[in-house]
Amino acid sequence: MISRDLRRALALAVAAAGFEPAAEPGLRPTGIPGQYAASVALALGQNPRATAGTLAARLAREEWIARVEVTGPGYLIVTVTPEALAAVADTVTAEGPGCVTSHALAGETVPAPPPGDPLAAPTWEKARAALAARLTAGLAAAAGATVAGLVATERKRLTRQAHVVSLGSPVAAAVSFAGRDAVTFTLARAIPGKPLRIDQEIIARRVLSNPAYAVRYAHARAASGLRWAATSAGETTSSPSIGGSGGASRRDILLDALSWLPERVATAARRGRPDEFARYLEDLADVTVDVLSSASHQGSASRDWATEPGSDKLTLARAARTGLAAGLGLLGVSAPERLLTET
Repeated sequence: MISRDLRRALALAVAAAGFEPAAEPGLRPTGIPGQYAASVALALGQNPRATAGTLAARLAREEWIARVEVTGPGYLIVTVTPEALAAVADTVTAEGPGCVTSHALAGETVPAPPPGDPLAAPTWEKARAALAARLTAGLAAAAGATVAGLVATERKRLTRQAHVVSLGSPVAAAVSFAGRDAVTFTLARAIPGKPLRIDQEIIARRVLSNPAYAVRYAHARAASGLRWAATSAGETTSSPSIGGSGGASRRDILLDALSWLPERVATAARRGRPDEFARYLEDLADVTVDVLSSASHQGSASRDWATEPGSDKLTLARAARTGLAAGLGLLGVSAPERLLTET
């Protein structure tokens, strides 16, 4: 996974330059697929720009890095090779649930969440706070942190919810009406400190404008693409691919989004903001649906790149399904293989 590999490469470059390990590499997206910004040099030495130049020279030795630039007071802009970006799809699929894990928080200890089911809370705010504590611990564990008082065999409990609710509470009513997954995702994405206004009828709607539905639908959309491929095996017609320069751009956006999975987990855990990870999954879902819905038959576009690594629809569908399932699992939300939309 590129963000995870870049974190490791930066740590090695910092050590080779003779600096103490930096607390954080400061990885940020630039808005260009396959390009990553890092602010680590700003925390090293008295001359960040010179330090950034030293780190850039070291990073440039990596075969999967195409170029490294130094901008501003000492920011690193790293662009990976097209092959490295294309390989993200196969990496995500091969790693399965492990695609969201890293060692970003190794050596850190976070408190265990309070016991009990967050959705059994009597009020929306108490449910949000309890769920946020549980999700933060789960995200931290996935990023390599130790959860205080939690033995290894208990880690899976962080992503499993007991089916117990407080009868008569608004949370219980919403669970009964909209379903546990809809309520959990809605609470997971809620921004702390902002008043909660949850309408059970809205979060139950099967429309893409409903985030509680859209992310799960994107997973089901990817799964349906794989089922289509399985049932079409052996037919003489070409399998669909994403064609044309516009399609290639969408493909790269999806691969880039997937490449951030472990880093988004670690960042959300470090900040105690699981809502940020939930919203990242919403963005990943949006581009997944966009890419998989833009398929055209091979040869129908002016530029056919279906034979390039990581570019075909089947490969992208596998990776998107795997990444979304892993992300939803960290939030304690199911990833269905089939979902219907409202007409």
